[in-house]
Amino acid sequence: MIRLKSRREIDIIRKGGRIVAEALQFVENKTRPGLITAELDRQVEELILERGGKPAFKGYHGFPNCCCISLNEELVHGIPGRRVIEEGDLVSVDVGVKLDSYYADAAVTVGVGKLTREARKLLEVTREALQKAIGILKDGVRLSDIGSCIQSWVESNGFSVVRQFVGHGVGRQLWEEPQVPNFWDDDASTPTDRALEKGTVIAIEPMVNAGVYSVKTLSDKWTVVTVDGRLCAHFEHTVAITETGCEVLTTLA
Repeated sequence: MIRLKSRREIDIIRKGGRIVAEALQFVENKTRPGLITAELDRQVEELILERGGKPAFKGYHGFPNCCCISLNEELVHGIPGRRVIEEGDLVSVDVGVKLDSYYADAAVTVGVGKLTREARKLLEVTREALQKAIGILKDGVRLSDIGSCIQSWVESNGFSVVRQFVGHGVGRQLWEEPQVPNFWDDDASTPTDRALEKGTVIAIEPMVNAGVYSVKTLSDKWTVVTVDGRLCAHFEHTVAITETGCEVLTTLA
């Protein structure tokens, strides 16, 4: 069941979302060759706590850190550690904040220094996929509309959309109904289609691979990587469907 949010609840999520946006802006400004992922994680956690928030991922189902930091072929749920960020890396950072009993969630992929042509295009296409999906959000839009919008854009640019992981509702829980796919196939593996109403708050998060769409989880039981070892990217915003369309809640604007 989708739990619709009141204007008061959306206002609270927006406050947490601003902290998320500040954290991701910090990530974009800070990420550079030579930086250790554990140090980036520590500094983001410090920022969140200073703003009065709580890191949403730390301890969630046992996850040990504040941020998910995933490099290159790592799609999501990478565990920060002693890995050193290098020139040419793609660094995906997913941040969640809990504030006043409500959650906000967003992610960005940062290109470090000089990138390959493929890496640059992958970042551009994934970022634009998110913006295109946000652009169609309004009262009555269907999950199939969102999935088809993202999938058609990504595949028309020669990349593939991950099927094993999807976006989700956000509110008093970090993960709520509905599941928000980045694709739409008319088969049993696709989440149930439904129209979304004003008051719905969801995290839309295109996850795009340069190669095939299949991924696998490593032995640490967290880090998800592409099966062919090729690059991937991940962008995410928490958004609310409103009377006039939609509002991005994880932004500094």
